[in-house]
Amino acid sequence: MTIGQKIVQLRTSADISQEQLSETLGVSRQSVSKWETDQALPQIDKVLQIAELFNVSTDELLRDKLEIKDTSKKTHNKYFGTDGFRGEANVNLTSIQAYKVGRFLGWYYSSKLSGCTKAGYRPRIVIGKDTRRSSYMLEYSIAAGITASGADVYMLHVTTTPSVSYVTRMDEFDCGIMITASHNPFYDNGIKVINSHGEKLDDATTAYIEAYLDGDLAAIGVAGDDLPFAQKSKIGCIHDYVSGRNRYIGYLISVASNSYKKLKIGLDCANGASWNIANAVFSALGAQTYVVGNEPDGLNVNEGCGSTHIENLQKLVKEKHLDLGFAFDGDADRCIAVDENGNVVDGDAIIYILGKRLKNRGMLKDNTVVATVMSNSGFVASLEKIGIKCEQTAVGDRFVYECMQNNNYAIGGEQSGHIIMKKYATTGDGILTAIMVAEEICDSKSSLAKLAEPVMLYPQYTKNIRVRDKAAVLADKNVLEAKDKVEKLINKNGRALLRQSGTEPVIRVMIESVSEETCVEYANIIADAIIAGGHTVE
Repeated sequence: MTIGQKIVQLRTSADISQEQLSETLGVSRQSVSKWETDQALPQIDKVLQIAELFNVSTDELLRDKLEIKDTSKKTHNKYFGTDGFRGEANVNLTSIQAYKVGRFLGWYYSSKLSGCTKAGYRPRIVIGKDTRRSSYMLEYSIAAGITASGADVYMLHVTTTPSVSYVTRMDEFDCGIMITASHNPFYDNGIKVINSHGEKLDDATTAYIEAYLDGDLAAIGVAGDDLPFAQKSKIGCIHDYVSGRNRYIGYLISVASNSYKKLKIGLDCANGASWNIANAVFSALGAQTYVVGNEPDGLNVNEGCGSTHIENLQKLVKEKHLDLGFAFDGDADRCIAVDENGNVVDGDAIIYILGKRLKNRGMLKDNTVVATVMSNSGFVASLEKIGIKCEQTAVGDRFVYECMQNNNYAIGGEQSGHIIMKKYATTGDGILTAIMVAEEICDSKSSLAKLAEPVMLYPQYTKNIRVRDKAAVLADKNVLEAKDKVEKLINKNGRALLRQSGTEPVIRVMIESVSEETCVEYANIIADAIIAGGHTVE
């Protein structure tokens, strides 16, 4: 038995939750989760505290510490990227794979592998989906797998990713599943798995799912050809749970403390998951709303609309003379704003506005916000001018959230519009972000343009290049030499960044420089080297 398994056993026997243990030890709940899934070892002072708390010897706790899993050999990247299992529906994400994900999760949460010690425990799993045509196929496949393994399914139907996170956490589900490919085109889809705390699933459990998908039952401690099937009365049930989605809507409304009766707000719902939620929330708060991207047909999600096609909202705001507008992506975990003049207010500027709001209220821990390496250098400099520091992580909201959890920071996010506000949510929530921006407009009696005006940004340009092998591009000597050449040309007046997409077969070349023309010129130098290396897909 590993030290992680012993901690689970001791905590369960004492009927202490992960949150209670983390508070007692003075660490984040995520740290406790990593110990229990054998992704990390607790520091020796924490071992001593644990031993004293549960009245066991340190020798007993540490005796088998070398059994910790070798996380350097994780295989979760085969299917699951930074934002779940994503691919083209029925090409590299099939209904059979979805069924197997359901089969594993239904079995896992009643197994000793998950730390469950209750004999005959019947797990509860909640599922939401966006508006893609394939979401229905994948939803029923996953539900069939879950119930075949003896767990119960609760259907939220079409809803947002943050709503699944909220319901999973508040209604104490074993896990949540969101079927979405976020900002991708309609023919792509994905499976996001959310743990009982409303957070993205840990790497260790994801690795178990992948082992089962590949037929490696020995890796999950199961003998035979497949997981056991539930029989007779143990077969799972499927419940309609639209009430959970309605409670989430009520929660969003309760977050606001102002009436928006004086605001004319444009909403672009991307023909996605927020199409019947965002307008309900802002209308209930009194705003005069103008909505586009609210006619989903299964094939038009993100098509010429939403946060990835902001020009649609810009046109609406200017033509209707609105005070501001908000655009969401397919699953509504992103928000990009447009001010009264039709100018884009991206995730960086939103973090600036809300970070300053929190600082002024004494609610910004260590006067620090969290962003990623994709954030604009000018944004970081603008924060410094008002006494706010910026921690920068790898690209991906999971890395932002991990940094926030480890340091108890109040806000973090991405330039793309994923904004996490720790007081209110455990994941990016586009509608919640929009509410908080509207709150600051009301409280400051200012316009969005004036709130965003201090954010001075370098011109930035990103070129996305579809490639066969992302790792091969980053290892290509000629590509790296081209990047070095560009960095010398920039000469500290900006930067060059070359990175892999976590969700698509794409390399992103991002340039910041003194003008838009030089950004494009420098990006093309690196892109030409990638093309010359034979890496691109026609």
